[in-house]
Amino acid sequence: MFCYQCEQTVNGTGCTQFGNCGKDATTAALQDILLYVTVVTSRYAHRARPLGAKDSSIDRTVLESLFTTVTNVNFDPQRLHGQVQEAIGTARRAKAMYEQACAAAGQTPDDLPCPGLCGLETDIDALVLKAEEMAIVSRLTHLGPDVTGLQELLTYGLKGTAAYAHHALMLGYEDESVFAGIHDGLNVLASGPYDEASLTARCLWVGELNLKVMALLDAANTGSYGHPAPTPVRVTPVKGKAIVVSGHDLKDLEELLKQTEGKGINVYTHGEMLPAHGYPGLKKYAHLVGNYGGAWQVQAAEFSEFPGAILMTTNCIQRPASEYAVRIFTCGMVAWPGVVHIADRDFTPVITAALAATGFTEDAEEQSILVGFGHNAIMENAGTVIEAVKSGALRHIFLIGGCDGALHGRNYFTELAQAVPDDCVILTLACGKYRFNKLEFGTLGGLPRLLDVGQCNDAYSAIVVASALAEAFGCGVNDLPLSLILSWYEQKAVAILLTLLHLGIKGIRLGPTLPAFVTPKLLNTLVDAFGIQPITTPEQDLATILG
Repeated sequence: MFCYQCEQTVNGTGCTQFGNCGKDATTAALQDILLYVTVVTSRYAHRARPLGAKDSSIDRTVLESLFTTVTNVNFDPQRLHGQVQEAIGTARRAKAMYEQACAAAGQTPDDLPCPGLCGLETDIDALVLKAEEMAIVSRLTHLGPDVTGLQELLTYGLKGTAAYAHHALMLGYEDESVFAGIHDGLNVLASGPYDEASLTARCLWVGELNLKVMALLDAANTGSYGHPAPTPVRVTPVKGKAIVVSGHDLKDLEELLKQTEGKGINVYTHGEMLPAHGYPGLKKYAHLVGNYGGAWQVQAAEFSEFPGAILMTTNCIQRPASEYAVRIFTCGMVAWPGVVHIADRDFTPVITAALAATGFTEDAEEQSILVGFGHNAIMENAGTVIEAVKSGALRHIFLIGGCDGALHGRNYFTELAQAVPDDCVILTLACGKYRFNKLEFGTLGGLPRLLDVGQCNDAYSAIVVASALAEAFGCGVNDLPLSLILSWYEQKAVAILLTLLHLGIKGIRLGPTLPAFVTPKLLNTLVDAFGIQPITTPEQDLATILG
């Protein structure tokens, strides 16, 4: 295997025997096959669209296949094998759709050789051998690290974009131009161009596509559950039976809340589900009692101590410890070998496991944190923020957020947040906030100094706020007293970074380490064009930012 798509890759170069995420070589090979077949599908779907031919089931399968290959989603070879077979059938339907559209238009179909497509319906061992032809290593050899790295940057941006589009789709929101864009982007991987300038431009184009998707997901979330409002969230246990829900998918949480209502079970959020408490349509459920634990990478220890059932939605799963292996469940795209998978959101097995477990035997001392500062909530206080900046009471705004992770170096973000002066405000989002969101930061001008914007996709809210402030001050976003210090881990973060670069945001600090697929040459390009830079130390970065 060879994989370098996440921040925790071995030695910062690539996992070659076993993934630090827990992915084994078989799983990696099946994901490579799935991605290959998905690209084949999109090559046909991309050419069929101008001829008026499209198929929503093909579009949705492509979304699901891309999302499946995001880090910490699907670790189950059997489920992946089934998805590969489904994807092959989808590719053949896309091919037939394109050829029929060409015949109807009196055109000759493009010759799109797809080696191996007809021979992929084999057992897992044979697929693993076949995957060697489709792995990154083969392209590194004949295209070189710079072009391959740009192709991977494009691929990972599309994976993250697809994941967000899938979240919106689960709430009934979709956009035809998004499907068309994803097919277009995947077509580039197989059809070219292969020069560095064109690929770099394409990566920024993915950032533009992802901006559209994040806006769509924001509309889906707020259209379904209302705009988030500042809300205190209990972070200590309540006596009673319990279920903890992790991941990102608000629809899964809503359905579980409906099915557990009146059953004497308390529901807790975990990880990226924390922002759910700010949505009126979700916090109305009285048995959504609080948030348990922190970010995804410490779940083994935290879930071992949790006396109830555990539901993993979307991504962020780790190898389950023996202490809770029989009471953890997956749904949606996420899967782990041997873990019961919930289909069609029938959470009866989760509820049964929760009722059989001991639950919390007593209330802990109540403690809470504040969430719910989406763009609507912040803009309601825009006048206060603008006046504070004009008067000098608010010197600077720091956006400190992104993905959390297990490797060393992430204490930087805790130390930076603690060192931010009292006349500055911190915006935060995604699970990186768990590095400091239970610390006390006080208030500034009647507003909390720490404003939790939401999930990783709620970077859109930060963009909306920054754009509004720039308009109010009659300047560009880069002229605002605003600095972005971002932690990254997986492909959703890559998509967001590309969106920020598409918008022309400069001076972003990124850590704790730079992506392995970003070669020195590519990094120099990003530095020259956008001033993107690795984090150093909290003291040095603060001194540079604040002058």
